[in-house]
Amino acid sequence: MGLKILTVDDSKTIRMIVKKAFRPYDCQIIEGENGVEGLSLAAKEKPDLIILDITMPVMNGAEMLAKMKEEPELKDIPVIMLTAEAGKDNVMKIVQMGVKDYMVKPFKGEQLIDRVTKIMPLAEKKGDSPKEGESGSKYFNLDGDIQMLAVPAKILRPTIVEVETQLKPKLKEMTGGGIKKMILDLSKTKETNVSLIKLIVTVLDNCQISGVKVLTVASAALGKELKDFQETGNIPIHFSIDDAKAAF
Repeated sequence: MGLKILTVDDSKTIRMIVKKAFRPYDCQIIEGENGVEGLSLAAKEKPDLIILDITMPVMNGAEMLAKMKEEPELKDIPVIMLTAEAGKDNVMKIVQMGVKDYMVKPFKGEQLIDRVTKIMPLAEKKGDSPKEGESGSKYFNLDGDIQMLAVPAKILRPTIVEVETQLKPKLKEMTGGGIKKMILDLSKTKETNVSLIKLIVTVLDNCQISGVKVLTVASAALGKELKDFQETGNIPIHFSIDDAKAAF
């Protein structure tokens, strides 16, 4: 069963951002509009994580958190506090409340996911089970004597963890079977971020250690963006799978 996450905020927009951020992951999102609702939902649902706004009507986030700390079943639930004030004094007050982390509004969904994964692991939603004869690996697929590694449109921290978990045993399997070629397929990837750069470096480093030649496929736009990063600036980019295959 996935994680249960409670988001408490009087702003419907913020709650929508939170819901959208967790959409790719195996999570159940529960919503409350103020501290009174949030406290009731926390007691009923026992969430794994609470994302709590500090400024709300009826009961604010600080009051809700204080009441949670008085309840043995709720006091240890990790809380990420949201605030519109970035001042040092305000941040110090939030930290002293005993929260796991805080975020200043406005924020992006990816930033929230990055904070959450520092507290607990997130699992991406499982797709359809592979058909008979297909590889059971989520990212890897063998095409003749070339191992394909295809990643999704948006790379987040959990993606790196999953790829790393599968990569080393896959490389061992490849070298044991005489497979020495890999294509890192970024053709679906639309956004350049730190997680993508880390993933590319991880794949290249592990393949080099294993003696596997890896070529990278990406769109022209993504390839241009990768040239601006020190870690990926010198990586040759192919614009199609066929071009990469021909380059081996």
